Amino acid sequence: MSTSNSNSNSNSNLLRLHAEQQFAEELHELKQAETNPIPENWELSPQSVVTYIMGGTLPNGFVITPKYIGKRRLIEIAVATLVTDRALLLYGLPGTAKSWVSEHLAAAISGNSTLIVQGTAGTGEEAIRYGWNYAKLIAEGPSEGALVRTPVFTAMQNGKIARIEELTRIGSDVQDTLITILSEKALPVPELNEEVQAIRGFNVIATANNRDKGVNDLSSALKRRFNTVILPLPATAKEEVEIVRQRVENFASVMQMPAEKPALAEIERVVTIFRELREGKTTDSKAKLKSPSGTLSTAEAISVVNNGLAMAGYFGDGVVRASDMVSGIYGAVVKDPVQDKTVWQEYLETVVKHREQWHDIYRAARDLE
Repeated sequence: MSTSNSNSNSNSNLLRLHAEQQFAEELHELKQAETNPIPENWELSPQSVVTYIMGGTLPNGFVITPKYIGKRRLIEIAVATLVTDRALLLYGLPGTAKSWVSEHLAAAISGNSTLIVQGTAGTGEEAIRYGWNYAKLIAEGPSEGALVRTPVFTAMQNGKIARIEELTRIGSDVQDTLITILSEKALPVPELNEEVQAIRGFNVIATANNRDKGVNDLSSALKRRFNTVILPLPATAKEEVEIVRQRVENFASVMQMPAEKPALAEIERVVTIFRELREGKTTDSKAKLKSPSGTLSTAEAISVVNNGLAMAGYFGDGVVRASDMVSGIYGAVVKDPVQDKTVWQEYLETVVKHREQWHDIYRAARDLE
């Protein structure tokens, strides 16, 4: 059996493919059609990276699917930043596709999106700089063999993109570990009396938001090392519906859901509910609404529809209906059992109840309660 067939078979059993695995054919076609200069240690030219993210049709007719639906200029700025020696900070509210864009940028530029540090309150310096294999350290003392390389360390050595997710969840003192790496493009290893110098192609993409609890503000010194690109929520309901539709269809295919693809009308209703509650007014601006404590992001809308698919496929007749969606909508809206429940009930009585095409949602919501 060939290596490619073997890889294909093994990938078919994976719960989630990395971007470079899932879109390997698109990346290959872009590389074959490349006519622009490619920066050192990049897989594609900056122009082709933008085409990969935003979608397009190649001269041979091959169609590249869009990975991000929004302003092309934002992605152009992000890619242009990564060509320079400035790191990139993707900033925005939860659910604005920061991690999604980060992964696809790394896949298109480096052919590897897996050099990632997941930021948490417990992330220490050794997760960013380097660590030690303590058994070898005790037996041999500080040595190359005892050194444990982090994703950032590896990216510096190989000229790749390192990703740091949820940078603002990491403690401020640990965040500042990045200052030397980003300014000097070097990582001192004093225990070995040496340093690692980054080779061309190395850069860092970090993501951050300011809405979650436990956020640590970046120091001014660290902010200066990043070029910040703010990813907004989808500008229109149409954009948001398309994002949800694409991601849900991909989910249904990977998970082999025994349910029909949800009708576009069902996705539109979920998105409308989220946008109205998020913005504090109905789509026609005729009524003001109270907003819940949660963000009601596009990512949560995707999760609601995915949950509806599972409910319809395994506990229904395979057709997604309001009764399959309502529990997910309720769970996304009602984060605070007192404040948010009141917001949801008022929305049901003042908006949902009076929309003729939404009576099934109203009944399902009342049955749930």
